[in-house]
Order: sequence, then structure tokens, then C-alpha cells
Amino acid sequence: MAAKRPDFRVGNHDIPADSRETVDIPVSVMSDHTPVSMSVHVVHGRRPGPTLFVSAAIHGDEIIGVEIVRRLLRSKPLEKLRGTLLAIPVVNAFGFLNRSRYLPDRRDLNRSFPGLTKGSLAARLAYIFDNEIVGKSDFGIDIHSAAIHRSNLPQIRISPSRPKALEYAKAFGAPLILTSKVRNGSLREAAERKDIDVIVYEGGEGLRFDEISVRTGVAGVLRVMRHMDMIGSKGVPKLRARSIRATSSSWVRAPLGGLFRSFRDIGEQVGKGEVLGAVSDPFGETELEILTEEPGLLIGRTNLPIVNEGDAVCHLARISDGQDAESTIDSMASSLDEHPMFDEDEII
Repeated sequence: MAAKRPDFRVGNHDIPADSRETVDIPVSVMSDHTPVSMSVHVVHGRRPGPTLFVSAAIHGDEIIGVEIVRRLLRSKPLEKLRGTLLAIPVVNAFGFLNRSRYLPDRRDLNRSFPGLTKGSLAARLAYIFDNEIVGKSDFGIDIHSAAIHRSNLPQIRISPSRPKALEYAKAFGAPLILTSKVRNGSLREAAERKDIDVIVYEGGEGLRFDEISVRTGVAGVLRVMRHMDMIGSKGVPKLRARSIRATSSSWVRAPLGGLFRSFRDIGEQVGKGEVLGAVSDPFGETELEILTEEPGLLIGRTNLPIVNEGDAVCHLARISDGQDAESTIDSMASSLDEHPMFDEDEII
């Protein structure tokens, strides 16, 4: 008879094999003496395997990841898990409660890693996450959305020259894989210092749910877990198309202040010199069309019509010639609609 797996320790708790438990790791005490913790749901499988963390709401207003983690934890493939899943639906509880991107000290948690034991509130929370979660994992998926008043096409962002991250990004199966530089103080940078790969999933808008982005996220995490041999294939959506690849992107900015009208939807391919939208002054005396300077795929845009001169309005990814991005996106979206794991009675 095979020996039982050792318990998994997080915080001051030991989780036995073939069990699951939510652990509250103390973070701080608020000014009114209310304790604040970071809650981690640990699914510790009966059989050995890798440890994966899935985190969301590092920016407190990016709530789409909270819903992705919720649905993930209810999914049937987890019932026969190999290895260990660490699910943290709300990393930044302060921002989540206040519907804010930031912590009370106005610091960005995703620019505070690896943190300090005696630093600012952001530094202390980053330190706890880096040591209790990242340091005990083999791989991570960090879930984000666009900021408020902006929307993102579902996409995976990976670091350059990290082949394992690219492998997992392909398995995830988001419409787009974008290679992006690592930001100083980010979770991704801190993890790579420990030689742990993290892929970043972006989709939807801050303080909003977007069903396609949620379903893409749940399906993608399950595909990665299947690729890591943590779960079987039953209940995991099959990938119908390969992700679009892009190595760079840039924002198109408003040429003047006024009212912005967008003529394009996220996921549309545009050629050089095509119209993305127009900006007009409130009196209708001046209007300028916003044209593309090069071809690309629209992967993000503002949803706020009121813009100042220089505001970012459209985010374009540069993709290689011959990639039919719109067909890829349509194929991926239709496959999610057909999969039984997204039946309303089972998931929502």
C-alpha cells in the first residue's frame, strides 16, 4: 500500500491529503480593530503531483478573477486532483472591500513584491503572498482585468525567454498570447527570481463581469491543470484553435480632448490607415478621426467617452501576417458555449 501524502502546510495550518480547506492567513488589523486576513483555499490531492496557485484581485477592483476562481473550485475535475491547488480569489481584501485598485496607503500591490516584513502595508502583504503562496508552488496563474472604464480581450501575458511559461500559455488557450516585459515589483518578477513561472490572464473590465472572459479563464486554468497532469481530461474543454501570438503592443491616444466615439469592437483586426473612432469637442466644431498607423488586433479600449488629449483609447497588438484573428476568436468563443461544464445549473 502506497504511503499517504504528507500534509500541506500553509500559514499555521496543516491540510491532510485528499481534503480541502480554507485557511485565513492574518495580514493586518484595521484602524477600528477589525482583523484582515488573506484567505487561501487549499485542495490537497490524495495522489502526488505539482503545486499550482491561482490568484485574483491583486488589484481590488479587478473582480472578474474572483468569479473565475469561484467557478474553478466548484468544477468536477478537481474531485480527483493530483498534487495541490492553492486558490486565492481575493489577494487584496482592502481594495476589494473598497472597490479600489489600491491598498489604503494608495500603493499598488503588484509593484510591491517581494515585499518586506516591516515595510508598508503593501510590502507586508506582498511578503506574505511571496512566502506562503509563491514559494510553496511550482507554477502560478495570476488573473487580472482591465482597469475601470476599460475592457480587455481575453489574453495571456508571458515573460520573454521563459519557454515553460509559453508552453503553459499555449495550453491555457486564450485568444491571444502577448509577450510583455516584466514590471519591477510585480508578482511575476518576484516569482521568476525563485525560478517559478507565472502566466498572467487578462480579460474584461474592472468592477464588471464579462461572461466570455470568465468562461475563457475557467477553461484555461483547467486546461493548464490537465497539461500538468493534475486532473484528467473529463470535463476539460478541448482547444479548437491555436492562440494568436503577439510580441508587442501599443496604445493609440486621443489627439484632442472631447467626446470619443469608438467605431471598432475588441477582437477586430484593423489595417494600416483604418478608422478606429473619432473625437469631437462638445460643440461639434472640431472632429478628428483616429487612424491606425500600422495593422493590428484591437485587444483593449476605453469605455469612457470623455477623454483628454493624450488619453489612451485603443490598445493594438502587432500580429504577424496570415493570422486570421477574428476566426480564431469566434471559434474559441463558440466552443465555450457548447461545453457542458458551463451549464447554468452546474456552474452559475
